[in-house]
Amino acid sequence: MTERFMVTQTMVTIASRTEEAEGVVTLRFDWNAPASPGQFIMVWIPGVDEVPMSLSYLGDRKGITVKNIGEATKALTSMLVGDRIMVRGPYGRGYHVPTGKILVVGGGTGMASLLPAMERISATDVHTAIGARNEKELLFEERSKKTSSNVRVSTDDGSKGFHGNAVQLAKEMMSETRYDMVLGCGPEKMLFFLHKLCLDMGIPCQMSLERYMKCGGGLCGSCAIDGKRVCREGPVFSGDELKEMKEFGKQRRDECGGRLKL
Repeated sequence: MTERFMVTQTMVTIASRTEEAEGVVTLRFDWNAPASPGQFIMVWIPGVDEVPMSLSYLGDRKGITVKNIGEATKALTSMLVGDRIMVRGPYGRGYHVPTGKILVVGGGTGMASLLPAMERISATDVHTAIGARNEKELLFEERSKKTSSNVRVSTDDGSKGFHGNAVQLAKEMMSETRYDMVLGCGPEKMLFFLHKLCLDMGIPCQMSLERYMKCGGGLCGSCAIDGKRVCREGPVFSGDELKEMKEFGKQRRDECGGRLKL
């Protein structure tokens, strides 16, 4: 992994740009590097910054789905077809694609990481709960319907679907159906309570964490959580692994390594 980390930086050209939701854009580009659902890449915007991004599309035409929240993401969401970026990776441990009845829970831009895994499971075996602050920020509802037999949405303000958050919706769905596995991705506070719900219900889970990353290849340690590097041992962790993490859902690190409360 370290050797590949050092040598695989590739310039790619934006082949398509799709506005998915308010402030959220998907950029797709041709790149034949092998990748698994849940892995991420490091994206360098020349003259701006380099940031980690989950792969929202796999195959030879890969994709990243970006929400405009800072300097680098503003630059990415402003890009047009024909613009170029540098990519390296893919990195990390993705989802173990499960069997049985699966509940997928995505909050914020979390569905971007989850969909490539969903697309490898029979739609009849997948139920999906999508959460957002409001209707305008709901992400990938229509795409999810192509690979899930039951898609429900929640909004914090009640503007569409279930009035509440994704974990509350997941709890309601768990009361109606017995699931063999839960896959989750979203804000860490959401994942913390989703993990607790899975423990209470006795359902195994896998969740993708987000941490500040500098190198993406396990060298700098800036993404460490309880001694594990999110970029190498994660970003996807099992419920049993999360249960042993004292920092999970409670604190993160800034760009200087300082601890911050979530």
